[in-house]
Amino acid sequence: MENWPRQQEAEMYLQKHKIRELFNNLSAQLIFELPNDPKAFMVEHLKTLAGSKTAPEKAPCLFDDSNLTAIFHMLDAAGRGYVTKNQYAEAMETLGLSHFDRYPPGGDNDMITLDTFVREGRKGLTKQSATYSG
Repeated sequence: MENWPRQQEAEMYLQKHKIRELFNNLSAQLIFELPNDPKAFMVEHLKTLAGSKTAPEKAPCLFDDSNLTAIFHMLDAAGRGYVTKNQYAEAMETLGLSHFDRYPPGGDNDMITLDTFVREGRKGLTKQSATYSG
């Protein structure tokens, strides 16, 4: 029990500085890229993350618009040109996003278009990636 206060202090530190999220992001990038020099890659990745504090749109992300478009088309297999609000929300959550517009344009009609899907996905991914640099 002597370590309990220290353990709580460590846990609060990890949460405050988003250390777990940072390492998850870094690990995912390493696995995705498989660089020849992982240490140099991590240093550059951390520099990029640090730079994204002032330019969040430049935060590194595993997914780009083409990936979001592909996800949309998988969900819209019938080619209707829209997905349901539920499909949209599940896709955003599957991407690991917790901060996305839960009531996007078209949501009232249960018709989320490709443009809305990609725009909202990009905003959520940018926000998520930028939080790792905090």
